[in-house]
Amino acid sequence: MKAIVIDSYGGKEQLKEQQVDKPAITDNQVLVEIHATSINPIDWKLREGYLKELLPWEFPIILGWDAAGTIAEVGKDVKHFKVGDRVFARPATTRQGTYAEYVPVDEDLLAHMPESMTFEEGAAIPLTGLTAYQCLVDFAEVKKGDKVLIHAGAGGVGSMAIQIANSIGAYVATTASDKNDELVKSLGANRVINYREEDFSELLEDFDAVLDTMGGEVLDKSFKVLKKGGKLISIAGQPSAEKAEQHEVKASDFWLEPSGEQLKKLANLYVSGELKPTIGEVFAFTERGLQDAHELSESHHARGKIIIKIKA
Repeated sequence: MKAIVIDSYGGKEQLKEQQVDKPAITDNQVLVEIHATSINPIDWKLREGYLKELLPWEFPIILGWDAAGTIAEVGKDVKHFKVGDRVFARPATTRQGTYAEYVPVDEDLLAHMPESMTFEEGAAIPLTGLTAYQCLVDFAEVKKGDKVLIHAGAGGVGSMAIQIANSIGAYVATTASDKNDELVKSLGANRVINYREEDFSELLEDFDAVLDTMGGEVLDKSFKVLKKGGKLISIAGQPSAEKAEQHEVKASDFWLEPSGEQLKKLANLYVSGELKPTIGEVFAFTERGLQDAHELSESHHARGKIIIKIKA
């Protein structure tokens, strides 16, 4: 099968097209023929070697964390899926990522795609949608009427988080550039802070939860907007335990746990019209396509999700 792999850490030029063996599946797995995948910042961070101690994979490495496609094979112990089903997942990618024509996926990490959902939309949801859901629902325990600040609302995780928080009935503030003001409002943001001209930490207070997607100074300033007992979770850094104690809040970094059950909940939100992924640019499944997609992601100026179309 065709795959885009890296044989060593480095720049985007390390992404190379290769023919590799089609993966075998275990009894509790299915083999998904991938129609679309997407790019996430963790992809190029892994490619550069920033996470090699955390994820010590062996070369050649096939990157990628989002799968949307149809089931080509089913293991003998799989009970809820059959060949031909349209599915999406965030696979357990310690063995193989999703920059490939086929990927094995554990049954409990799969969810059926709604009939109205395109493969591009399906590829845009798993990693960012599960991240937003677990941050807001599992960690922050956001409930109706809560005040939530979501940083970088036009990004992949941010755009999902705004919609999930809005579906719960929370009041949502977000940071965005002026060019994305209308986008984040259309997703359900109640207040938009133009980060180029305004300091969110001087404008907001008594918030129940903050989802930080930026790290650094943004993460540190986020403590200031929380009320006592509030919750701060970051996907881009480790919050200061000292500041958490000082402000009397709960703070944590985040690592995603893949979940087919939670993907079903996101699929239901899609069907109800409460969740729709924001698709940015779509690239071809080629060396150049993946290299250009990584370059765009590294610019930090992508709007919505960057999609790789693998099969028409």
